[in-house]
Amino acid sequence: MTRITEQASNYQDLDHMSVHELLTNINNEDRTVPLAVAKAIPQLERLVAITVEKMKAGGRLFYIGAGTSGRLGVVDASECPPTFGVPFDQVIGLIAGGDSAIRKAVEFAEDDLEQAWIDMEKHQINKQDVVVGIAASGSTPYVIGGLRRANAEGLITGCIVCNEHSPIAEEAQYPVEVVVGPEFVTGSTRMKSGTAQKLVLNMLSTAVMIQLGRVKGNKMVDMQLSNKKLVDRGVRMIMEETGLDPEAASALLARFGNVRQAIESYASQKPKI
Repeated sequence: MTRITEQASNYQDLDHMSVHELLTNINNEDRTVPLAVAKAIPQLERLVAITVEKMKAGGRLFYIGAGTSGRLGVVDASECPPTFGVPFDQVIGLIAGGDSAIRKAVEFAEDDLEQAWIDMEKHQINKQDVVVGIAASGSTPYVIGGLRRANAEGLITGCIVCNEHSPIAEEAQYPVEVVVGPEFVTGSTRMKSGTAQKLVLNMLSTAVMIQLGRVKGNKMVDMQLSNKKLVDRGVRMIMEETGLDPEAASALLARFGNVRQAIESYASQKPKI
């Protein structure tokens, strides 16, 4: 049976379309993606809840995938330290074929059932950790093997897939199935499927980090101050929270090097009325 991600596009003769027609039709297809994601929120809610529980107990979050799916996991994991100030190894993205596969496809790397667990063992994976497999097709051997071994070792497993009733969803304890339908270019899952996976990853990691206390109000108070833009944002956060002028807020941030610590220090020293 052909999975829906591999079914023929709803559009014919793409090579005869004008640029305007191409862009309009791609955009029309992309509009359906958030609706598909919304239907998967109950599944995602369960995955977020168990991930928060495990991470509060000292666990980590692993993403495993191949190709576009693997790259999306690596991107999401790499954004967590600068955005939320967590250690670089608290959210770990692994891609079939290793880091070189981020830029260039590694032939047949995704077909190895054993390699994902080998890759995770390099990070001393343990029963406190959560493993989320990412695969549009839901049938990538690298991901299937990784989830299967993780289950056998007593870990929590989840997945993000774009076909219903897939082998990967059957392996995962907490499957998230976002069915976006046929791609604009037949089988090109970097398009709608990739967009859906990116949205779900945004929701998963952001919700988890907020639940872990890494956001105050609506602000990234634990972000890493790695460039001038972020330093300026940090100064504005301190000004908004404390009422200090730019110079004083900047001096406070320079002293502590962290928005949360700067605000908490100011609040603790402010005279009580």
